[in-house]
Amino acid sequence: MPELEINKETNPFDAMVARFDVAAKKLNLDEGLYQVLITPDREIGVALPVQMDNGKLQVFKGYRVQHNLARGPAKGGIRFAPDITLDEIRALAAWMTWKCAVVNIPFGGAKGGIICDPKTLSLGELERITRRYTASLIDILGPDRDVPAPDVNTDERVMAWIMDTYSMHVRHTVTGVVTGKPLDLGGSVGRVEATGRGCKIVTDRAISRFNMKRENTRVIIQGFGNVGSMASRAFYEAGYSVIGVSDVYGGLFNPLGLNITKLLNHIKEAKTVVGFPDAEPIDGKTLLEQECDVLVPAATENQITSQNADRIQAKIICEGANGPTTAQADEILYDKKIFIIPDILANAGGVTVSYFEWVQDRMGYFWNLRTVNERLQEIMDNSFDAVVAYADRHNVNMRIAAYMLAIDRVAYTTRERGIYA
Repeated sequence: MPELEINKETNPFDAMVARFDVAAKKLNLDEGLYQVLITPDREIGVALPVQMDNGKLQVFKGYRVQHNLARGPAKGGIRFAPDITLDEIRALAAWMTWKCAVVNIPFGGAKGGIICDPKTLSLGELERITRRYTASLIDILGPDRDVPAPDVNTDERVMAWIMDTYSMHVRHTVTGVVTGKPLDLGGSVGRVEATGRGCKIVTDRAISRFNMKRENTRVIIQGFGNVGSMASRAFYEAGYSVIGVSDVYGGLFNPLGLNITKLLNHIKEAKTVVGFPDAEPIDGKTLLEQECDVLVPAATENQITSQNADRIQAKIICEGANGPTTAQADEILYDKKIFIIPDILANAGGVTVSYFEWVQDRMGYFWNLRTVNERLQEIMDNSFDAVVAYADRHNVNMRIAAYMLAIDRVAYTTRERGIYA
């Protein structure tokens, strides 16, 4: 494939639009509404001058995209990475709109990012970058406007800095301005595990559809950050056989199954899956192509493309990451009869429990873990069933069905509200 075509294939915004177009046509969405729903409401770029530890000033670039606010405040993570692009942030913001609509929670979609390499920055430098970014966006943030959350290379400490900066500007403590905070600052129990747990819940639903049993189901998880590691624990504790995992440094494979409890203890010391003694080392890309029942790509975008899709041997793909499969790869995978649980459904457990955190902050009353997990289970089960019903009714695959359900809900709200002029 020519280089230009490959670049277009892996452009995340183009990938989102490709799926949106198919779903919009199936819904007979009129052209005007199409333009409203595909166009981000607001795109902001900010310059962030920061004094580094050596005393020198350095200017970082930050973005925040609010895709759609029809159903409620904008919701979406903030990531720190050296390779962030505006198209990536646009796509992630749109995916958040559809994700929130699929699980029927009252948020629109947003995403943010700062172009930096956290590995090269001190804790103080990261704090100053975060606080300057928050201050630069202070007018568009807020529990009724835009509620950020952790994403790639950000965590509960970064959320605490954002919450504190916002609160200092408005002169009173506002815990509901972000989610994914430490528990003592208004965080919710169950939030850290939520995305991985959600992947397990929808996979349970999928294997039931195909009359498969957990104990006979082999799982491979690519990516071992928060989503991958929490998913591995959830699958392992539920009785699945996790036979392969990988992180940025390498992978592990054992067809008889990995002891995830021991592996997680190994990672606490080694900070990587590499070196775990009870498995064979394997390259992360090669791991994707091993035979399994459930493949969970939980790393970053564009892991399954037209270049490797024909070598994928899973029966079910549960997309723990955002945009791990390109639109061109979808066609190949569906020709192979692989059942895909799309990202906007599969990894929606995180934003669902973020919603729970926001609700708890707003009312000042916090739930126990059992309540959080029961409500997460109910929402994920109902959402999976709603997408399956759409797929069956319209004779489309799960991804297009999820987009159709989401677009239908956002379009309905937009029509009901009308267009202000």
